[in-house]
Amino acid sequence: MTLPLLAITAWSGTGKTTLLQKVIPLLKSRGVRVGLIKHTHHNMEIDTPGKDSYVLRKAGADQVIVASSQRWALMCETTTEKTDLHYLVDRMETSLLDLVLVEGFKNEAVPKIALYRSSINGSVKDLLDEQVIAVASDQPISLHLPVLDINEPELIADFIINWLLSR
Repeated sequence: MTLPLLAITAWSGTGKTTLLQKVIPLLKSRGVRVGLIKHTHHNMEIDTPGKDSYVLRKAGADQVIVASSQRWALMCETTTEKTDLHYLVDRMETSLLDLVLVEGFKNEAVPKIALYRSSINGSVKDLLDEQVIAVASDQPISLHLPVLDINEPELIADFIINWLLSR
């Protein structure tokens, strides 16, 4: 069995990160080992300018691992603008995980929970595709899918666990 992926997708400003920040500890408290992949459109630096790892990466190292007794991180320079989700999952130590949550990557063919807030411009219908398994919203919506309360992270965590168990 392959490691389940579940994407949380929404319009910018809907609260994907805020919701995940609440749902992840709930899943962990119920014994689910969670990995996360977050997509960003920004040119990001996770390294600190002036630190040795930053200097050596900028000197031309294509891959840099920074390690301590608490954690390690792998930084890879990419040669393409497109980053493949499944390639990234393959970089994870999947034997230590039960689920990988994905923030963004809305065009990937993986199961998704779409988030919708009435205060954000855009239609809920534009978020739906054949991969969406539920919608979490701040208002009642009539859909052919389960509609969850976006302000009830416990219910969303329960839905995710039930989805995992049904696989």
